[in-house]
Amino acid sequence: MTQQPITVLVADDHTLVRRGLVSILSLADGIEVVGEAADGRAAVERTLELDPDVVLMDINMPLLNGLEATRKIKKSVPHVRVLILSAHDNEEFIIQTIRTGANGYMLKNSSAEDLFTAIRSVHSGHAFFSPSVSQVLLESYLKASEAPEDHADVAGAAESPLTSREREILQLVAEGKTHQQIGNILHISVRTVDTHCNNIMKKLDIHDSAGLVTYAIKNGIVILPR
Repeated sequence: MTQQPITVLVADDHTLVRRGLVSILSLADGIEVVGEAADGRAAVERTLELDPDVVLMDINMPLLNGLEATRKIKKSVPHVRVLILSAHDNEEFIIQTIRTGANGYMLKNSSAEDLFTAIRSVHSGHAFFSPSVSQVLLESYLKASEAPEDHADVAGAAESPLTSREREILQLVAEGKTHQQIGNILHISVRTVDTHCNNIMKKLDIHDSAGLVTYAIKNGIVILPR
């Protein structure tokens, strides 16, 4: 009996990178790319449509970043494995990724063989982290063990007071979208967008666009390219 290939959806907003990943994956035995997505919102929609085994998710994408897209995917179709692909190896992004329910985190400077291994690993139910990412996690654990109370305070502070919908809207605001454009993207009225924006400003105690953009960047809602 022939074993079914591992089906993969590739989500990355850079066309050359995305197409390069598709080409690389075509070289792997037992792995089949079934779809692509150029932004986080499309990644969620395509995942629900195609039900792939694994989603290879870029962390930095427009309309909906990879972290929020992962949260939505894991909530709607928890059996789908999500492997984050990122250029960022700092503790903040890695910890945020784990909180989304992602099954792995690998760096974009990894080899093709490492990518194949990562996909097969998360598909089989195991977590996968690039070696340097594992080192960051180990150091974070050691710091938590040495000062659990302080670490708990930091972790608690990192929790966003915003709902998932509010984080979506904040990302779009930070990307320069008008309320009308946001309404069109999310299929809601401008008045509803206004209400969400007012709630965001009240929760964060931030009352200007520059402050909202700064908050979005500092909290990983919008991720600046390196």
